[in-house]
Amino acid sequence: QVQLVESGGGLVQTGGSLRLSCAASGRTFRYAMGWFRQASGKERELVATITWSGGITYYADSVKGRFTISAVNTKNTVYLQMNSLKPEDTAVYYCTARRTGSTWSTPDYWGQGTQVTVSS
Repeated sequence: QVQLVESGGGLVQTGGSLRLSCAASGRTFRYAMGWFRQASGKERELVATITWSGGITYYADSVKGRFTISAVNTKNTVYLQMNSLKPEDTAVYYCTARRTGSTWSTPDYWGQGTQVTVSS
């Protein structure tokens, strides 16, 4: 079993920054980690992913150059540094874990979500 607990959301002005944290427990070395977001009335979007082992990353085009995902193995924690935030980044952000061999269309574990609101 894997448990994911997010923190770090909040209210920020356009152009500001936030750092989300995801504390993972369990045998997470078998999983790739990712952040999804879902804005009100919109489909969920895969924002960024990372592997524990090689630090291989992926970013959605909408956040490239502004967001950075990182993972600290010793802390079992994944971060999402969000800079130059825009109102369209407003959403609930979810930390997820995907088992090797499965796809990001159906992650195996989800956190409870943390709200990010960017005011204009």
